[in-house]
Amino acid sequence: MTIPNADSQQETVAALAELRTVKTPSLVDLLGIEVIELTRELVVLTMPVDERTRQPFGILHGGASVALIESAVSLGAWRNVDRASEAAVGLEINANHLRAKRDGIVRCVATPIHRGRSTQVWTATITDEQDRPICTGRCTLAVVPVR
Repeated sequence: MTIPNADSQQETVAALAELRTVKTPSLVDLLGIEVIELTRELVVLTMPVDERTRQPFGILHGGASVALIESAVSLGAWRNVDRASEAAVGLEINANHLRAKRDGIVRCVATPIHRGRSTQVWTATITDEQDRPICTGRCTLAVVPVR
């Protein structure tokens, strides 16, 4: 479990303030995803496992897990581009679902593997309240000019 230090807390507060100026309602809101930490090096999000995120058989939907991972890595990539002239958009995502989860809260921790001029690659792991892995994934994003 990561505990934000004072510098990352300040960076997160600043990032969230900036995000509020550009954010529109989205899937993140519908799924109940919350930002815990948002820096250039680390993104931590949480998501409830409830009627919004379960599949019909009562366990966490794999698509909800992938949405959580993509949300985390996209926010991290956003922190690493020149937001006045660039955006980061997903090119590829993969995920391995490791354990079922019926209720509670999951936590996604994402970190960059590569932050280049034209692409970024991030990895993310979703864990439960006991820090057991639920899902792990990797996402490649393209850095594109803003139009």
